[in-house]
Amino acid sequence: MRGVGIAAMAGAALVIGAQAAGAADLPPIIQEAPPVPVAEFGGWYLRGDIGFSNQRVRDVIFVDSGGTVPAEQNLTKSFDRAGIFDLGVGYRFNSWLRADVTGQFRGKAHFQALDVVTSGGSTFTERTFASKSEWVFLANVYADLGTWWCVTPFVGAGVGFDNVRITNWEDIGVASALPAANNFADAGSKWNFAWAAHAGLGYRVSSNLTLELAYHFLSLGNGVTGQVHGLDGSFQGAGDHLNRIYSHDLTLGLRWMFVAPLPPAEPLVPLVRKS
Repeated sequence: MRGVGIAAMAGAALVIGAQAAGAADLPPIIQEAPPVPVAEFGGWYLRGDIGFSNQRVRDVIFVDSGGTVPAEQNLTKSFDRAGIFDLGVGYRFNSWLRADVTGQFRGKAHFQALDVVTSGGSTFTERTFASKSEWVFLANVYADLGTWWCVTPFVGAGVGFDNVRITNWEDIGVASALPAANNFADAGSKWNFAWAAHAGLGYRVSSNLTLELAYHFLSLGNGVTGQVHGLDGSFQGAGDHLNRIYSHDLTLGLRWMFVAPLPPAEPLVPLVRKS
């Protein structure tokens, strides 16, 4: 009987040893990774842009010393390009909607026109020259249309107000029945309702920084000079009016997003199977 007991104990020891050896050969069980925290799309950002304007004006109207508007035909009228500089602050609400407010300075654009004027029964040709600049303040909203290879197209619109300032105005009479006349105007400025339409592309350089190339259509309203005087200082007119000024602008800008860094992911801990 003692031999049978010893054999049974030896067999049990062999079985237990085989099980332990098999468990040691099994690969460790990897603990399931915790969920990765998702970055929030919301947050504040700063923006800055530079660019240039391409401006137009629909009508140029002169109000003479009698308060009347003489018949005038604009043969040519144009602005030179001018620099644009703006700063703003905004907020991204989610992955596709954001809004900002901007303040923009638009540098002096040289204006010139060639007009045929009929006044007092006479018709004459004159050239007009001036400089124009603006301050523009807008509240804007944008829709981002998806991202491909870090590039996000967007569209937007804005409303606000602007101040149009006209300086260095003068007109010079050209060959006509009347003697050539030189008139000068005082500087003048006017506040207007302004609105804009935007479209462009944003390139995501990092989680915080986006480079932006954009086109803007901007309606600036009207501009007006101060009183017009002759060479001898005599009063010649109430002023020159540049009505319905608008611009096609191109800008390059940066948007800096205030995004808190994500917490580091917890390391994966292997669990060893026990016998």
